Amino acid sequence: MRIVVSTWEQVLVRKDGQVVEVLGPGAHRRPRRRRSLVCVAVRPRLVTVPGQEVLTADGLGVRLSLLARVRVADPRTWYEAVEAPHDVLYAALQVAVRTAVAERTLDEVLAVRTGLGAELAEAVATTAAGLGLLVEDVAVRDVMVPAELRHAAAELAVARAQGAAALERARSEVAATRAMANAARVLADHPGLLALRTLQAVEAGGATVVLESRGA
Repeated sequence: MRIVVSTWEQVLVRKDGQVVEVLGPGAHRRPRRRRSLVCVAVRPRLVTVPGQEVLTADGLGVRLSLLARVRVADPRTWYEAVEAPHDVLYAALQVAVRTAVAERTLDEVLAVRTGLGAELAEAVATTAAGLGLLVEDVAVRDVMVPAELRHAAAELAVARAQGAAALERARSEVAATRAMANAARVLADHPGLLALRTLQAVEAGGATVVLESRGA
């Protein structure tokens, strides 16, 4: 029989119930007698792990969803190892994300979100290889925090902003007070400067100057 294998698949040739050959892309001829074929798609596919409710190390609940890009690296192992390889990998990803989150506080989970996918991919790599799969990439798609924690975080951000504004006002007032104190010391040391400043104010106009004469 003539067998044509597409570029996106590999074909397992079974004889008497056993895999005897793996055919790559191209045209092949094999005897038909006592043989059957199994087509295995080797193109990458997406495995979605929806929101998993996990407790962090500080006892807070958080939901994470994952998106993994996976492809068949060893068709024979993929076919023979277990009945549903992608389901086994799905379960391994669930366990990996629960373990990774349980070891961290909520702040730590949010801080390492972008790098968490690579950690999870490494954690399931051995399991995937045993299934004939290769995990090319894992991304944390969503990190969902309970509404009460989001509100608390928003209030904390507002409080921090208000505290920063109050601190800046206090710094400005201190700076103004220091400037006035410095000016007072300069005038005390150089009384003539006050008279000069008075004349400048008169020349500028719009100012009322009252001169008081004191008898001896």
